[in-house]
Amino acid sequence: MSRTTRSPRRLPTRPRVVVAAAQFAVVPNDISTNLYRCVYFLRRAVEDTGARLLVFPESITTGFNPALPARDLWEMMPRTKQMLSPVQRICRELKIHCVLPTYERGPRPGIVYNSAFLIDDRGRNLGAYRKTHLFPTERPENKGWTTPGNRFPVFRTAIGAIGIHICYDGDFPEVSRILAVKGARILCRPAALMRNFEIWEASNKMRAYENHVHHIAVNAIGSDAAHTTYFGHSMIISPVAQTLALARAVDDLIYAELDPDPFHCISYCSDTPMLFDHLQDRNVAGYTKDLFSPARVEYGFARGRPPRRGK
Repeated sequence: MSRTTRSPRRLPTRPRVVVAAAQFAVVPNDISTNLYRCVYFLRRAVEDTGARLLVFPESITTGFNPALPARDLWEMMPRTKQMLSPVQRICRELKIHCVLPTYERGPRPGIVYNSAFLIDDRGRNLGAYRKTHLFPTERPENKGWTTPGNRFPVFRTAIGAIGIHICYDGDFPEVSRILAVKGARILCRPAALMRNFEIWEASNKMRAYENHVHHIAVNAIGSDAAHTTYFGHSMIISPVAQTLALARAVDDLIYAELDPDPFHCISYCSDTPMLFDHLQDRNVAGYTKDLFSPARVEYGFARGRPPRRGK
């Protein structure tokens, strides 16, 4: 019985791109100081590494938990145009793209989004991704401070198509899969994750591997206004789950050069040709119905929780 194999995919030749991740301990709720530090790291990224893209951790302008009710946080946050202006200027000057995660004022007091803006190398605000999977502590029904988003934009840029998911979103493979199906080839995951390194590393590597994308996962360090402490260890992962760069648990800047065609072989350090495609090989007809069925785990902690109802 003959066996059919795929020939290795050969994409059009594209230049290699250097990307970077910066993590630093914020001054809780001091937006101007934290933006100043973002500008500093943007300049360092270009001068020290030649990066074309720099990604910061979740809610870098304030810290994750602002220790404020939603209405007070809404009042504290500047209007989007004012807040993004210094970062847009430096991106235009240095010709660098930036993912800037920050809380975003909604249309009325009390509506605050956990967002990440993408600014291109011409200083243009290409738009924002609003976190869709809120961590339990930040949900409105738990007296949290943010409102979920419901869209999954993919941004076409000079360095490739970029998708963004934020922290807890990365626990849900559906989010990164949607972004990959829509054409994203670089995923950015700003985070303020405090569980443990194994969960952080495993979820970052799987989101990269299962979607054949480069994954820039950037975690917070230091403490926020609620005195919650984060462990950093930002990382850049290749589409074959190889760690290209790994930060420490201090203020740090990491970078990596992305291979524009990483699928010659089935794994790094291997000469076996790539034989599969996780996007093309999906058996959508086989799981679409079940995927959207309501579900929850049956362990003890969950039995006392009311089921979450979809919208």
